[in-house]
Amino acid sequence: MMTRFAALALLVLTACNPQPEGEPVARTRIDGKGATPTPTPTQTVASSVESACRSIIFEDAPLTDCVAIPTRHEIGMDLGPSGEAPYRSLATFAKAHDPDSIAFAMNAGMFDEEGQPVGYFVENSERLKELNTADGEGNFHMKPNGVFYGTGGEWHVRTTKDFLANVRDRPGFGTQSGPMLVIGGKIHPEITHDGSSRLVRNAVGVDEQGRAHFVISNAPISFGKLARFYRDELKVKDALYLDGTVSQLWNPATDRLDTGEPIGPIVIVTKKDSE
Repeated sequence: MMTRFAALALLVLTACNPQPEGEPVARTRIDGKGATPTPTPTQTVASSVESACRSIIFEDAPLTDCVAIPTRHEIGMDLGPSGEAPYRSLATFAKAHDPDSIAFAMNAGMFDEEGQPVGYFVENSERLKELNTADGEGNFHMKPNGVFYGTGGEWHVRTTKDFLANVRDRPGFGTQSGPMLVIGGKIHPEITHDGSSRLVRNAVGVDEQGRAHFVISNAPISFGKLARFYRDELKVKDALYLDGTVSQLWNPATDRLDTGEPIGPIVIVTKKDSE
């Protein structure tokens, strides 16, 4: 994760700005003070294009939950054009892709100064980086960390140790990050209820219906609150932190295209019915 304190204030201000035109105006409370939403795609106010993302308030924190559904979507990873340097931004990535085919895209794992993944990374069934089991400093090494991976419409989040012990076949896509937020229905033992570290953050988890929930906060949030959202509201048993400070989302249906610090790996969720 690239940490630049000088850019943090700018990111915080950006995250607190109103959503771009086309993002649903109404926000749904799911903290007991309003109706609980069903995480399915919604129609945007300003567009007839179906959006896979919805805005939610959880414990007074504004979040966007983007849902990939196996019957409607495919998931892949992208780092950069073949044989070239990483994209380093969703804006550059968006210029190279047809927005009509994209449900959404998001940064997807931690990286080094050149934008290369620091952990396991598989793109189009090709392993570009091996599993990283080393100890070290920072969020990535806050054990247990984990892997988000899948082939076709089967998507999973496992701890790195579990992945190493049980996954034999190379998946169609995969990215390693850390820490795990939720492990077997329990919050990571080193994550406090609502710690003082507050950043714009994003994560991924797969629910019991096999849907992948990619959540990004729209304002600084603690690890604990993000973990509780997955455990208590989405009922996700295993959720993986993707990054903070650099977290960004591209949602073509609402014309949302976040900018900020350079990123590394990108997860792409495409529409199955696109041509």
